[in-house]
Amino acid sequence: MTVAAEVVQVLDKLGIKGVSRVRCKVIEGKDKDKILTRNVVGPIRKGDVILLKETAMDAEAKFAQR
Repeated sequence: MTVAAEVVQVLDKLGIKGVSRVRCKVIEGKDKDKILTRNVVGPIRKGDVILLKETAMDAEAKFAQR
């Protein structure tokens, strides 16, 4: 099940492949109002709504476990 989230901040661009790190706020579901950091491919800007596959773990936490 996908969950909608609104982009509240674009943090930085990662490389030349069009990947951006964004901070987004979940706007529906059981994790409503949770702030997450995600990597997004393609053009993105503040205020866009994206669909997340899961809300359990932040992108930064995934890199820290390696």
